[in-house]
Amino acid sequence: MEILKSAEQDTHERSAELINNVGSIIKSVKLSGDAALKDLSYKFDGIKPESIKIVPDQIKAAYNKVSPSTVKYLKFAAEQIRFYAEKQLSCMQELRVSSKIEGVTLGHRLIPVESCGTYVPGGRYPLPSTALMLAIPAKTAGVKRIAAVSPAAKKYGTIHPAVLVAMDIAGVDEIYCAGGAQAIAALAYGTQSIPPVDMIVGPGNQYVTEAKRQVLGDVGIDSLAGPSEVLIISDGTTNPDYTAMDILAQCEHDPRAKAALITTDRNYAAIVSQKILDFSQKLPTGSLAYKAWQDNGTILLATDEMEMVTAANKAAPEHLEVQTRDSLKISERLKNYGSLFIGEYTPVAFGDYCSGTNHTLPTMGTARYSNGVYVGTFIKTSFYQHITHQGCENLAEACMNLAETEGLAAHKESVAIRLK
Repeated sequence: MEILKSAEQDTHERSAELINNVGSIIKSVKLSGDAALKDLSYKFDGIKPESIKIVPDQIKAAYNKVSPSTVKYLKFAAEQIRFYAEKQLSCMQELRVSSKIEGVTLGHRLIPVESCGTYVPGGRYPLPSTALMLAIPAKTAGVKRIAAVSPAAKKYGTIHPAVLVAMDIAGVDEIYCAGGAQAIAALAYGTQSIPPVDMIVGPGNQYVTEAKRQVLGDVGIDSLAGPSEVLIISDGTTNPDYTAMDILAQCEHDPRAKAALITTDRNYAAIVSQKILDFSQKLPTGSLAYKAWQDNGTILLATDEMEMVTAANKAAPEHLEVQTRDSLKISERLKNYGSLFIGEYTPVAFGDYCSGTNHTLPTMGTARYSNGVYVGTFIKTSFYQHITHQGCENLAEACMNLAETEGLAAHKESVAIRLK
């Protein structure tokens, strides 16, 4: 594998300063609750909201600040996301089965978590799509209480109206104006306004991710997200314009976003590189996107198709695009990815917004062993067994022997006492 362009930065750095700063923020929220949320919002965002909790009149007013077409297409996207989540739920089944041992019944139940918090990032751009992607699967799973948090937008002094509308369309139960690590702490431990939740989901910046890491165990989380990623594999037979624009689409997310191209065609790589530059000069977000590409982007030249597939499976990217002569065939050999985009007419943007699959996905190679947010994220598979007197007798000898082997006398006697 030849490196034609290498990344200049390591975007996965987790510094001692970050760890300590986030720890201090969490401690402050634990001690001061809502007051800390307001002070930290002013410190980091320059906004001190009058109220943390969003009331119905604010949601109603948000609809008047969003164009009818935006509301229409948010509802369209919600419909596709809900359809996909419902189909996923239909694949999940409870289990009840008689064991081969007479008198023993085994099974599991599918139990939704009672409450979850959904974190919708603010920052450079509003992300109403993320509000849909997090709350709709949770609602479909049967979560009784969904609390959504998002930072205030400077222009509005509260959550961006498009995000509020999306939260309402998604069916969240409570909305709070809070962002950053402090919002994660509030969801985990509660404040005067925000009751604590059982699980927190959603992407965010380094502070949000580190906060989720530090509260993990006190609450459940979906994953620890790193910078957003795309990997495109191409044999040079597809349109280089599509590849170049997809790379810029990824890079405009964030200065730390990562995009990579693996191709078997050196000339194609050169054409794509030039088009990335050309397109970036025509886009309003082009300067930021091109800087991210310069800092974090890579191009690799593979000797053949097998080497492209092997490299992609090793990288386990968040988003994996297949742009080859026979994309469907190659896709069958790809095993590690957060979400797969097959064929040159399948940009990541469709998955980001409205095809129906979720865009909250594993990053930093964690797609080797994990998956994105889906309806099952919010469902516990809880085991059970029912053992009759006969089943107790049939299991007793093996159980008591193993308990004795481990030196756990009460374990052994808890069975023996039932045989007397």
